[in-house]
Amino acid sequence: MKVIRTIRELREELASRRALGQGPVGFVPTMGYLHEGHGSLMKRAREQSGTVVLSIFVNPIQFGPGEDFETYPRDEARDLAFAESQGVDIAFLPDVAEMYPQPTKTKVAVSELTSLLCGASRPGHFDGVTTVVNKLFNIVKPDFAFFGMKDAQQVAVIEQMVRDLNMDVRIVPCPIVREGDGLALSSRNVYLKPEEREQALVLSRSLKTASELLGNGSLRTAGDARQLLREIISEAPMADIDYADVLTFPELTVLADDAEITGVDSMVIMALAVRFGKTRLIDNALFQPKEGISHV
Repeated sequence: MKVIRTIRELREELASRRALGQGPVGFVPTMGYLHEGHGSLMKRAREQSGTVVLSIFVNPIQFGPGEDFETYPRDEARDLAFAESQGVDIAFLPDVAEMYPQPTKTKVAVSELTSLLCGASRPGHFDGVTTVVNKLFNIVKPDFAFFGMKDAQQVAVIEQMVRDLNMDVRIVPCPIVREGDGLALSSRNVYLKPEEREQALVLSRSLKTASELLGNGSLRTAGDARQLLREIISEAPMADIDYADVLTFPELTVLADDAEITGVDSMVIMALAVRFGKTRLIDNALFQPKEGISHV
């Protein structure tokens, strides 16, 4: 595995590999502190790509005032060892000065999809995400880019950007990876104190219960689903709900309370953001109304 820290060297390395016919390029953009969720993306990239590129870059412009940019967990040596074990060919680790050598006057912004859910709670967050992903796509020029569905809104936003800007890359959404007890893997899980982590299991439990009731027809409307999610999450004393919503996916259209979920033509997402102490966790489950199939 090659470790590259400059845009110029990465472009030269990829040009050389393409000239040698070393295949489609699969790209996994991350902020590091890698876990098995990231590992699943790397494995998928390895299966579909001749060259696998992983980026590790904690992007300052997607963090708001008072958020955890400075304290975001970092462990370069551990990340590189893990990436190599997953078959990554190139690890790209630029610093902030390399990615933003001068104050950024250009940003890429996707409207509507970014005004709700995490976009409402974290103003400007998605502008930072789409700007850095656009930059990374221009640098790597991947054939495929792999993103985890735990950040489902991010996937929807990036897919919209790719379509709107006619970008020559295929976005590959990959399933959520969970701990054995159901907690969705996240780099921020390291922040959780033992009791907070135990109570955080209420997220996957609420999604599983709602999905099962949707599947057997006991839960019918979006309003009932929202109420059930909130009721279950509120059983955890430390849970501070940011949102618990029901929307179409990937359009992210909020369903009216009286909307019959089984009558929705598109996929439906139940999306959560909940704080436990200082740690904000997100989770979601997809439901296909016409097939009665849930993905938790």
